[in-house]
Amino acid sequence: MAQSMVYVPYFGSSLVKLAKSCILGFTVLSVASCDRPLSQPKAQTVMPVVQSFQVSLEKSSPMNQPLLFDAASDFENGMAVVRLGDRLGYIDPTGSLVINVVDANVTLVSPFAEERAIAQVGNYFGYIDRSGDWAIEVQFRQAKPFSEGLAAVQGGTKYGYINPQGEWSIEPQFDLAESFAEGLAVVKLQSQYGYVDPTGKLVIMPQLRDAWSFSESLAVAKTGEKYGYLNPAGEMAIEPQFDGAFSFSEGLGRVRQGDKWGYIHPTGETAIAFEFDFASDFSEGHAVVLVDGKWGYINPVGELVISPQFDYAADFSEDRAAIQQAGRYGYIDKTGEIVIEPSFGSAGKFSTGLARVQAGDRWGYIDPDGRLITGASGR
Repeated sequence: MAQSMVYVPYFGSSLVKLAKSCILGFTVLSVASCDRPLSQPKAQTVMPVVQSFQVSLEKSSPMNQPLLFDAASDFENGMAVVRLGDRLGYIDPTGSLVINVVDANVTLVSPFAEERAIAQVGNYFGYIDRSGDWAIEVQFRQAKPFSEGLAAVQGGTKYGYINPQGEWSIEPQFDLAESFAEGLAVVKLQSQYGYVDPTGKLVIMPQLRDAWSFSESLAVAKTGEKYGYLNPAGEMAIEPQFDGAFSFSEGLGRVRQGDKWGYIHPTGETAIAFEFDFASDFSEGHAVVLVDGKWGYINPVGELVISPQFDYAADFSEDRAAIQQAGRYGYIDKTGEIVIEPSFGSAGKFSTGLARVQAGDRWGYIDPDGRLITGASGR
């Protein structure tokens, strides 16, 4: 199933644009199912593990020293995942540990969504709650974040949907399943894609070669060799005519004709001509575009507002965007001015006033002025 493109943390390398993955981890970005027993050993003792991680966190950075980790994710919903040694936890914007992942066997975790976070043990997945302990035991071959009260999971060889208690709301019956968005979820039966509602009823019958989640009341859909857009009634609102298409964002859809990228209105009319070597979705009124091997930014009418000059450029978030020059990462503002000098090995997006950066072989968080948060103030 085709999926929208998002920035995800890839530890040990620079930021990359990859297909959406349900898990934010520290060693892999995606996992393949394999045959492994469902039962997994759990950590024998809980409290010493919690205390050990807290002490390690405090010792990692004396009061006036940068708070650094072996791995770290972007902040999402006010928390970020961090790793020290073989222990995982969640910190708040002050750098304080607010959730410790209790089971020491957990190797990968996701951000929280609707009070649940995906956690992996071996090759199977379950969900933890904000206590850091299991809310839904490890048992699924694949798992996706909760959305609109349900989560798509693979039980056995088929996908279905569970509620926050881990009970089946929609029995496993699909070959693939996506998260709910705008009241509908993409599912695959044999080689065709369709959509179900929260009761499991097929409201758009499987008839598409490819289909994406709804965004701004339109969903990418493929028939034949071309991409178009569906409305929630299952009608082709924009006829299949594109060689590539992505979800609508800020009122514009990113599409490709041949090897050039442009943007369309929800009516299907061209909004920005097909003239870019690559293009990203709009974020905060700007979209990253590739021109002659360099990255810059356009506004919603297609004007280059930040000239192509960067070796890499990310989406704007909280008025800052990560860029790369000469192999190092820094940040620009919406005028294109460098506000944080390129000095990091990697850089994430700003969220909750902080951005994840790689300093040497460790990871920390900077504020909008480029200062690393410390063990003293968290800012």
